[in-house]
Amino acid sequence: MKLDRVDNQILAALQRAGRLSNRELAEQVHLSESACLRRMRALEEAGVIDRYVALVNQARVGLPGNVFVSITLNRQEQADLAAFEEAVKRVPEVMECYLMTGQQDYLLRVVVSDPADFERLHSQHLTRLPGVARVQSSFALRTVRKGNELPLRD
Repeated sequence: MKLDRVDNQILAALQRAGRLSNRELAEQVHLSESACLRRMRALEEAGVIDRYVALVNQARVGLPGNVFVSITLNRQEQADLAAFEEAVKRVPEVMECYLMTGQQDYLLRVVVSDPADFERLHSQHLTRLPGVARVQSSFALRTVRKGNELPLRD
């Protein structure tokens, strides 16, 4: 789907406030309510709008810690990568997982309540994932910037 300026305005507004009513959104992007709704449905059907979510404050729900974990596998064969990826999807503390270039095979962002919670996660889950040869972790001391709005361009 080719996005135009109005589509990008709709997406930007929804990224800032996903619970806008269609009326409010239409006013912000200067469209009629029916035209705005048609565009929204087209964006959803094309998969441009993936889903609607609430952003939960992780510290307020007892998970203030972010740990970045580099994983190196024993082998990088397709079956090994697939087995690891399927297993890591079942670890609820893993918020993000990326297949990487460079020395490590995967980079994970996990959330934990404290260092003891990470020790539990490390020993009971991360080191038991299929094919793991090495786990290296770095605790984030402070979040400087955490964005959730993609920089949309016309």
